[in-house]
Amino acid sequence: MRLLVIGGSVFLGRAFAQEALRRGWEVTTFNRGKTGTDLDGVEVVRGDRERPEDLARLAEAGPWDAVVDVCGYVPRVVGASVEALAASASTYVFVSSINARPGWPAEPVDEGSPRHRGSADAGPEDGDYGLLKAGCEIAVEQGFPGRTLILEPGLIIGPHDLSRRVTWWLRRAAQGGRMAAPGRPDRDMQLIDVRDIAIFGLDRIEAEDAGTYLVSGTPANTTWGGFLAACVAETGGTAHLEWVDDRTLTEHAIQVWTELPLWAPPEGETAAVWKPSSAKAIGAGLRCRPVEESLHDTATWLFGPGGLDEAFGENRTGREAAGITPEREQALLTAVDTRRTGPRHPDPPSDMGDESAGRRHP
Repeated sequence: MRLLVIGGSVFLGRAFAQEALRRGWEVTTFNRGKTGTDLDGVEVVRGDRERPEDLARLAEAGPWDAVVDVCGYVPRVVGASVEALAASASTYVFVSSINARPGWPAEPVDEGSPRHRGSADAGPEDGDYGLLKAGCEIAVEQGFPGRTLILEPGLIIGPHDLSRRVTWWLRRAAQGGRMAAPGRPDRDMQLIDVRDIAIFGLDRIEAEDAGTYLVSGTPANTTWGGFLAACVAETGGTAHLEWVDDRTLTEHAIQVWTELPLWAPPEGETAAVWKPSSAKAIGAGLRCRPVEESLHDTATWLFGPGGLDEAFGENRTGREAAGITPEREQALLTAVDTRRTGPRHPDPPSDMGDESAGRRHP
């Protein structure tokens, strides 16, 4: 099999390229060479998908059995790639997002749920993330009729994750001390490993499948308590979880999803954030490894050579700092103490200034 990955050097694209190489496929990656490092064994075509001449040169490097597009965000841009490659590939795999379904995260969704009414020729200024993702899906369906495979992931985890969500919790747990844990420990979560998405996607290519699959993981494959306990265990066990109820988090105006990453109130607009359905994908063969295995492998990468810089270095990712400040976290812990027994003096963290303090060396 011959595979083209648009992107191919960072997280999801890297996982697709790596799994295809493991299967003995011929893999070509197309990217600018500015964000990540291409894997050994791939054929690299350098270029920018927004430059017509680069797309024309890419098409000449085909044909391929399938194209996997993991970095399409603007319908107009994705449409140009689709048009350029329509005669060079049998299948176009577009990795979209559960955000293409407007019902989520307020309500459970599946492939039959309404999709945003996006436009295939929309530009970056024509809508929010979910609307534009839906437009990208439409652009691919129009350009590869009957030859489109769309994957709509939920929350993706795993090694080389640059989103600063799971990695933020691992880094915070490594700092030790009392750690604010948001919400309830028994609240179900639903996570999926990046490598399991890649395996499923390539399996569907081999099966010459087409259509749309929501890939959000096995239902209730962990809980908040299990997730955070695993983060603590993978970093040496020096952090102590202090659960902060949703009311206290709301009273302190904690930013949903970002300030304590992945936290969202279990009602209203985020009531079903962990309840999408992957039943169709599971029926088609999607298999998900245990969340604990994903966290172990993520910690091994994160605290290994270059991992923290890859995940958090400003020069590498261009992302802003994420997560709650020590001062805001201490205010939450003080509020918890006051509600329990009155004011107390909490033990300080082992070393809030050292990202690797207390961690277990993988």
